Amino acid sequence: MYIAMVSSECAPAAKVGGLADVVHGLARELILRGHAVEAVLPMYDCMRYDQIAGLEKIYADLWVPYYDHHLRTDVFSGRVGGVPCLFIKPYSKDNFFDRGLYYGHADDVARFAFFSRATLEFFYKTGRQPDIIHCHDWQTGLLPVMLYEIYQPLGLERPRVCYTLHNVHHQGITGHHTLNQAGLGAHLMEPAKLGDDVYPDAVNLMKGGIVYANFTTTVSPRYAEEIQHTELGHGLQPTLNAHATKFGGVLNGIDYGSWSPEVDRHIPHNYSGADISGKFADKKALRERLLLQDRFKPIVAVVSRLDPQKGVNLISHAIFFALANNAQFVLLGSGSEPAINQHFQELKAQLNDNPDCHLEIGYDEELAHLIYAGADMLLIPSAFEPCGLTQIIAMKYGAVPVARATGGLADTVFDANHAPAPYAERTGYTFEHFDTAGLESALGRALGLWHKYPRYFHELRLNGMRKDYSWGRSGQDYINIYDHIRVC
Repeated sequence: MYIAMVSSECAPAAKVGGLADVVHGLARELILRGHAVEAVLPMYDCMRYDQIAGLEKIYADLWVPYYDHHLRTDVFSGRVGGVPCLFIKPYSKDNFFDRGLYYGHADDVARFAFFSRATLEFFYKTGRQPDIIHCHDWQTGLLPVMLYEIYQPLGLERPRVCYTLHNVHHQGITGHHTLNQAGLGAHLMEPAKLGDDVYPDAVNLMKGGIVYANFTTTVSPRYAEEIQHTELGHGLQPTLNAHATKFGGVLNGIDYGSWSPEVDRHIPHNYSGADISGKFADKKALRERLLLQDRFKPIVAVVSRLDPQKGVNLISHAIFFALANNAQFVLLGSGSEPAINQHFQELKAQLNDNPDCHLEIGYDEELAHLIYAGADMLLIPSAFEPCGLTQIIAMKYGAVPVARATGGLADTVFDANHAPAPYAERTGYTFEHFDTAGLESALGRALGLWHKYPRYFHELRLNGMRKDYSWGRSGQDYINIYDHIRVC
């Protein structure tokens, strides 16, 4: 199959969060299985150009419709971590992708609506006919709509669309002007199509993607249930249930070529479940780097964006709970809002002289790898979590996850005390209620096991390391979906 993976991110060249890792990991898996894959993404000025090999212009002067005129656009190609990529570069006074940031602008909807239109225009003008166009998140929600409303009648007849929802908290809600921009009719604002179910007279790009795609997935089975039947659907519940026969959850995988202590080039000592001694050397190296005292204590870590979804209040509480219970605490993350960053900067100043605590406000890829390798436990107290990759990474590195039982966390972390499974299948500690009592219960049990029953903690650590969350199984699930929608 020829598969076009259309996304706003692809690691490691353009990465804000887990979306980038998923796009790259799934693309690599499909390539390994013999499929022709191209990832399509905007050509941001802030990309990691050092991670793009063979970058060259392959199409000049692609004139893309935009309101009542056209914008000149070039298309470049290159390879990112072994994945062929196409980069869309428009030229306009708005400088859509030349702003030094990936997201966070008032006209984000217009920027990504143009990107979706330019992608289809490029396929149409060059005669490319992907078997599958796999779109990701709200940024590409308008692409299936434009494909079937505009480009299929022009001859772009082969592509079928798989659409993946990574986080329905962000849906691309906008006004009817976006339809005008994209050359689409006002009739699409009706409730059965793109009309938002919560805000009258608003257009919902994610809803449009669900309605028009041939199949819609989300990133874990538990999250699929949650967004259909609870408030975590943020108003999309009626649409998801109306299209339930073409909707399902596929658990994200992880690329063990990048995230495995056996081959990780960012950590000083490699190790595996067969010989875990390197992990204890990495723990010492982490302490040396962060100026923590070398004492017989567990290290509890957080590697995360710092925003309300990730449970920042519970993270703050956990710092002092861990320190009060004979543990060390390490945090690496940056806030999505100035007030959150300020809060953690103040905590950092308050705890600066504590030899058992280090808070790193920002993101450092190399340090993230060392934290996974050196930590004994990884805390993920999310309010909601569509899939989550940190708990999967943590398990591979022998860091026991302590997580709230929601979304993909509930699909991957099985409680050491309460999971209905043999001990060999249990991998961490979970809590149900999004409050400090729940957090203390789970983290307290984890710390208690480390201190009082080290042999059982070691077995729990190894249980996680044995788990296989590579893209192999999930990749096959997506191939099955692709095959299904090609014939239905």
